[in-house]
Amino acid sequence: MKDVLAELEQRRETARLGGGQRRIEAQHGKGKLTARERIEVLLDEGSFEEFDMFKQHRCTDFGMEEHHIPGDGVVTGWGTVNGRTVYVFSKDFTVFGGSLSEAHAEKITKLQDMALRNRAPIIGLFDAGGARIQEGVAALGGYGEVFHRNVLASGVIPQISLIMGPCAGGDVYSPAMTDFIFMVRDTSYMFVTGPDVVKTVTNETVTAEELGGASIHTTKSSIADGGFDNDIEALQQMRRLIDFLPMSNLAELPELTNYDDPERIDMSLDTLIPDNPNKPYDMKELVLKTLDEGDFFEIQENFAKNIITGFGRVEGRTVGIIANQPMVLAGVLDSDASRKAARFVRFCDCFGIPVVTFVDVPGFLPGTSQEYGGLIKHGAKLLFAYAEATVPKITVITRKAYGGAYDVMSSKHIRGDINYAWPTAEIAVMGAKGAVEILYRSELGDKEKIAQRTRSYEDRFANPFVAAERGYIDDVIRPHSTRRRIAKALAMLRSKKVETPWKKHDNIPL
Repeated sequence: MKDVLAELEQRRETARLGGGQRRIEAQHGKGKLTARERIEVLLDEGSFEEFDMFKQHRCTDFGMEEHHIPGDGVVTGWGTVNGRTVYVFSKDFTVFGGSLSEAHAEKITKLQDMALRNRAPIIGLFDAGGARIQEGVAALGGYGEVFHRNVLASGVIPQISLIMGPCAGGDVYSPAMTDFIFMVRDTSYMFVTGPDVVKTVTNETVTAEELGGASIHTTKSSIADGGFDNDIEALQQMRRLIDFLPMSNLAELPELTNYDDPERIDMSLDTLIPDNPNKPYDMKELVLKTLDEGDFFEIQENFAKNIITGFGRVEGRTVGIIANQPMVLAGVLDSDASRKAARFVRFCDCFGIPVVTFVDVPGFLPGTSQEYGGLIKHGAKLLFAYAEATVPKITVITRKAYGGAYDVMSSKHIRGDINYAWPTAEIAVMGAKGAVEILYRSELGDKEKIAQRTRSYEDRFANPFVAAERGYIDDVIRPHSTRRRIAKALAMLRSKKVETPWKKHDNIPL
């Protein structure tokens, strides 16, 4: 028995070494943790239970029968994050460059099946060179099996991808179908075809960072939902994110012990809106002052900054926040902002997370670049997402709510549950100046008359009361009571149930 136990320990030690000490040191030399070190940081201490430590590839082509490393380039298993179960796979760059083989894919799909059956989140840590060329179509088939399970799990369990090294070719499509993608700055990149292929095909000279680094995917492409400075920060932030998410679409929202009084008022909000209606203010200040202890996990912070999306808590329970940001493009809706917010609304709706919307929107961004870029369809995505969402939806209009953008931003007309407005709210087809120039075009030469017409229009529409008279606004509230009113509304809506017509699925304007 002693010999058997000694052999077991020896085999485990060999598996834990992955590609060997030299490759581990090379990984550290790049400022990166190994696959197993990453899991240790991500999960609660001592909670990791590993699967398939000894699994190996079955390839015999190109001399591969002489090269076997236990685990075959990916570490899989489950553990806990603050006591809650999660499944995790971590690609090991020290073993065949983390490349995906048939056996490697089998380890991941086995984990995906377990996560789906047991209704718990799955987190993928990516650091790999794509498909293992020596295996050809077997590796491609493995990718397809992983992709299929990504689709089956979508909307059932949270799926999170953390890109911590190279992620290229077929490897990018699994993260692309998960709920969130995060990257590590300077050490990770994602692209379908690398710089060498780009150079050959298009004659463009570009670095891996310029083609698919975190600086690109968090600001231009919107592929990544956030970027972090190093492995440790990224993994710690994933622990924080998991705390906001339910285990599955059937699970209750996590509820943390909370010491922030839901009745708390903040008098500073009474002076948040500037007297000049064209002067910006920071909507994030309102968001932070409304949430428990100012704790806000922002999603896509550096993309489409004219709209804010992220998670917070009210009375200890998770809420999704969407807010126009007057500091950027006056908070206008454009194609990027619409897509960003629409995807976030749909995630919240999948997992029963209430949506709180703060509105200060002067309309949709005009211009040929927006129209040629499909603004109509992108704006419709946000409209569609809000309208189909059946979770509790609370809306607070702080200042401008003009034109179609008023309807889109979770208005009463598209099943907003509770719609509040501050006294400073302006709900109208457009701003006073534009409206008067259309309504009284024949009087444009008379400046005094136009000024009078503008004042009359403002008196009539530069307030929330016309909408309140029609019941489109449930109440006009004092700004300092915003947190208290939202907390009460969320508590009232906890038991909300909505029946919708049966359908196989909807056809969102993609």
